[in-house]
Amino acid sequence: GVSVTSNSGEPGGGATIRVRGGSSLNASNNPLIVIDGIAMDNNGVSGLSNPLSLVNPQDIESFNVLKDASATAIYGSRGSNGVIIITTKKGRRGQRPAVSYNGSATWSMKKKTIDVMTGDEYRDFVKEIFAGSTREQNALSLLGNANTDWQNEIYRTAFSHDHNLTVSGSVGQILPYRISAGFTDQQGILKTSDYKRYTVALNLNPSFLDDHLTMNLSGKLAWTKSRWADTGAVGNAVRMDPTQPIYSSDEKYYGVGGYFEWLQPNGSDSAWPYTKNTNAPYNPVAMLDNHDNSGKTHSFIGTAEIDYKIHGFEDLRLHLTLGGDFTGGNGHNISANISNTSNYWGNNSWYTQSKENLQLSTYAQYYKDFNDKHHFDIMAGYEWQHNWRKEYNESWGTYPTNSALFFTDADREIPGALVVTPGLWVPGATYNVGDSKAGAIRGEGAYYQQNGLGYRTENYLVSFFGRANYTYDNRYLLTFTMRYDGSSRFKKHWALFPSAAFAWKINEEDFMKDGPFSDLKLRLGWGKTGQQEGIGDYNYFATYVMSNGSQGSYYDLLGDGSKAKPNVYNPELKWETTTTTNVGLDWGIMNQRLSGSIDWYYRKTTDLLNWATFSAMTNFRNAFYKNIGSLRNTGIEFALNWKAISTNDLLWTIDYNLTYNSNKITELISDDPDYIVTTGSIGINGTAQAHAVGHPASSFYVYQQVYDQDGKPIESQVVDRNGDGVISDADKYFYKSPAAPVTMGLASRLDWKNWDFGFSLRASIGNYLFNNVMQGYHNVSPASVFEEVSGFYLNNRPVGSVEMGWQTYNNPAIFSDYWVQNASFLKCDNITLGYSFNNLFKRGSYNGVGGRLYGTVSNVFCITKYDGIDPEVFGGIGGDIFPRPISFILGLSLNF
Repeated sequence: GVSVTSNSGEPGGGATIRVRGGSSLNASNNPLIVIDGIAMDNNGVSGLSNPLSLVNPQDIESFNVLKDASATAIYGSRGSNGVIIITTKKGRRGQRPAVSYNGSATWSMKKKTIDVMTGDEYRDFVKEIFAGSTREQNALSLLGNANTDWQNEIYRTAFSHDHNLTVSGSVGQILPYRISAGFTDQQGILKTSDYKRYTVALNLNPSFLDDHLTMNLSGKLAWTKSRWADTGAVGNAVRMDPTQPIYSSDEKYYGVGGYFEWLQPNGSDSAWPYTKNTNAPYNPVAMLDNHDNSGKTHSFIGTAEIDYKIHGFEDLRLHLTLGGDFTGGNGHNISANISNTSNYWGNNSWYTQSKENLQLSTYAQYYKDFNDKHHFDIMAGYEWQHNWRKEYNESWGTYPTNSALFFTDADREIPGALVVTPGLWVPGATYNVGDSKAGAIRGEGAYYQQNGLGYRTENYLVSFFGRANYTYDNRYLLTFTMRYDGSSRFKKHWALFPSAAFAWKINEEDFMKDGPFSDLKLRLGWGKTGQQEGIGDYNYFATYVMSNGSQGSYYDLLGDGSKAKPNVYNPELKWETTTTTNVGLDWGIMNQRLSGSIDWYYRKTTDLLNWATFSAMTNFRNAFYKNIGSLRNTGIEFALNWKAISTNDLLWTIDYNLTYNSNKITELISDDPDYIVTTGSIGINGTAQAHAVGHPASSFYVYQQVYDQDGKPIESQVVDRNGDGVISDADKYFYKSPAAPVTMGLASRLDWKNWDFGFSLRASIGNYLFNNVMQGYHNVSPASVFEEVSGFYLNNRPVGSVEMGWQTYNNPAIFSDYWVQNASFLKCDNITLGYSFNNLFKRGSYNGVGGRLYGTVSNVFCITKYDGIDPEVFGGIGGDIFPRPISFILGLSLNF
């Protein structure tokens, strides 16, 4: 029931996590992540987009997922999309001091690229399609003599390493402790991308007053440093003419750093006669070398959990959790003149970000047993959370005051060029021809400020909650939970969210005592949770943007000469509500040698926080958030654990799980059965998906392709579905969904004496992708290959496009269901072989060193019919992504 999709192969990149499908269309669908009792804010900063990256994996003790409404109810509105609970490792009372080390080295490389024409194939192709035409000589004159594999030039074999050192123990019987420090250095396979992370964690678990007072004090520090490669190079490596070289000594390319680029005349400037043709493909190597998008972040998570059992009344305990998440970051994005930038001479921007997430939670809990059959557990509490965020960014453009030429690689010095090295440009500094200055990518020049923008925002969550548990004879279990949640994001702040659950341990009944089941438990659950994430703050009351009035429509609303413009708002916004019903059965036989579970669930979300249009003249913008519509998810989850072999020397376990989920929109803004909300951007102002009643969210909304008798698609021919003789949007239809209705996982581990071997497989069945890469390059007409826009240039094409031979790029061809491809896949996520050892270097009373040496291959293979680089793309639009690499990992764990 849990789907995790990494957003790309970018080092340090985030992931999209979905629990039992998405419950919303426009609000957040992200699960709540709780780290040592602190509920994390899902809105990250640059370099820390994923809260999970704050914790070193070596520090994790347990990782649990809560899915049904009763289990998540104690977290209220924040748990509407499921809860992931991470508990980190702690020291143990009375433990002798122990030191452990975990380290690994990783080599990563690309697995697959788009199959495009080589330099020789492209020269033959151009000669063929222009043979005998009036443009033949002009097209042939642009061809170069090189054979450049542009995709090969932008990727590399990346090396990464990870280290973690831990010291744990106990000061007497009072203060267990654990201290860890970690370092990660991860290169990306796309050149210039890398990610570094430093982590420090401290856990103290003192207890006092005969264990009546216990504490868990923890602090986690994380520093990251990231450099993000310009991923536009991925698409340009497909388009770039393979007959051209990476570099050229021709002096006309000095102005673009000595890289080959498609140029255009630069007016009457004789000293700078050429500039880059911004309509043509960019040199992808230059895009990477001369684009510095870097950022640094720092984050601290602190938690203090205090638990006190009342002396003389030990059935009552008081609990207090205080904590906070404090994160800040800054960075810059510098593009030299030869990069993909709107300003030929370069763009520069800086930003700072900071956020605070403060939390207080307190409750009283009373336990009582009667006659060894009746157990009561009653809890009541209060919770307060404040999220605060601030950002500021500033961008600059530069224009040279003279025509000094410049170059960015001191190792390839060109006479008459400014020799500088990539780095942070110093505004206003002067650099002369022949200088070599680190920290500059500019010639002599003036600069101007384009804009500086900043904002602060905050929101509050306040909750009162209670829970009652009753157990009879360890067979019948009842749970009732109630939360009264208040959010600062709605005018009507408060909403009530109840839940209830029942469990019956059938195997404890007398009639099952001699049966085959070692475990048999029936579970029933029902509950409501709210949703208020993903819509921003200050949306239900009037706010204004202040300005000097030089741009846009600003008005003197206050009569004092200041200018302001009203923002759109909706005072009727209220909680989005998800109601979940769950029925489950846990079972086990042969003393749990074979065990499993099966669950059926039904989730319906009402009052969707949907992006919808307003009637004319009723608000300050034509669209905003409204509570309109509903959708439902229903499904089955099945899990199986089998200890196939269990002896003293040999243990073989197999784990299998399967999930079926059906998603359907049941209500939208209009009663019109043909009403749709378009989504899924492709091309220029185009969409290939839509939301509509009776269909899964984000279903593909496309034309039906026409095929010939051999099953080949006929160019620009689609079905006139309404029979009016005209191809229009009315002929589009709903075809397939990007979400897989069936997902499966299989993992197996074999332990024999000191050796272990394991692997994991994952399958996604029934998901589809719109192959926007092939769609974008499908036109192989002479006019598309040899273009004349601000000058002449050539475009390469995938081999598959050449084989199709389509010569047009028009509406039916762009939005054909031919591009909606079956993206079902079977992936082998990892294969691991390890060897464990003990008592190494044992001497006398010293027990020696224990540990494990292992080798892992990750992202091993993928079996799919999808034509693109990778079928695992969240959202349904397959474009140019940072590819996920195959990685070879060598690791070592040592315990002293």
